[in-house]
Amino acid sequence: MDDLHPLAAHHDVRLERFDAPRTRIAALVCEPDGPARSTILLVPGFTGSKEDFRLLLEPLADAGHRAVAVDQRGQFQSAGTDDLADYTTTALGRDLLAVVDGLGGEPVHLVGHSFGGLVSRAAVLAQPAAFRSLVLMGSGPAGLTGPRVDVLPLMRPLLEQGMPALVEAVDQLNAADQRWLALDSSVQGFLRDRMLASSARALLGMADALTGEPDRVEDLRATGLRVLVLHGESDDAWTPALQTEMAVRLGAAHAVVPGAAHSPAVENPDATLKALLSFYDDED
Repeated sequence: MDDLHPLAAHHDVRLERFDAPRTRIAALVCEPDGPARSTILLVPGFTGSKEDFRLLLEPLADAGHRAVAVDQRGQFQSAGTDDLADYTTTALGRDLLAVVDGLGGEPVHLVGHSFGGLVSRAAVLAQPAAFRSLVLMGSGPAGLTGPRVDVLPLMRPLLEQGMPALVEAVDQLNAADQRWLALDSSVQGFLRDRMLASSARALLGMADALTGEPDRVEDLRATGLRVLVLHGESDDAWTPALQTEMAVRLGAAHAVVPGAAHSPAVENPDATLKALLSFYDDED
């Protein structure tokens, strides 16, 4: 799939690809009208993609920033590899550093959602000078906690059969899920297309990384990088209490998005945007 999906298509958003080790990283790029105040690089979570940030791209550009949202290796339009070692947070962090180089090499603001937050942290720890700040959006101090962890072992045998087996199982669950049935058909179609286009090997590797990530909060604090911990008021992955505690440990800024759970960029994009811009304005 080489074109913008209709869900994210807009004349101000373009699809680009950046070279990374043994793959190319697909990205949605939205430029401001004048010189960019900064570049903001947005990284999706475990089963996500760049389109998860679609409602933030143009508003960030309207505020003067170049907004770049990526698919991680193996997600949607970024080709995966078969080697599970390519999906550790360290390996995926190297992909982000390659994207920063492709964007011109100047330090960027980094936003990582959920598993993307763990990957973003790994990139920061590997090369702190590549970044101006880090936003951990619905992410935690270590591997995933709570009821979502119980779903991962159920996914594994399906993923070992390939993505069509997983999609078939998800289709059966969605048929009785009122939240799914309430979605617009274009969103339903996109979510199904995205899953089919993604790599089963990527999800297997990312699942291991998602549950096995150690606590590296003190390492991150030691970099001295500005950090914002941002999460929905009813996040059901890492709990709000755990993320609040992480913010305290980091000495970080902290923002809670009302009316949102684990995906504030979709569930309350206006409040998410306001928190991001306030954080970036404070730097100035």
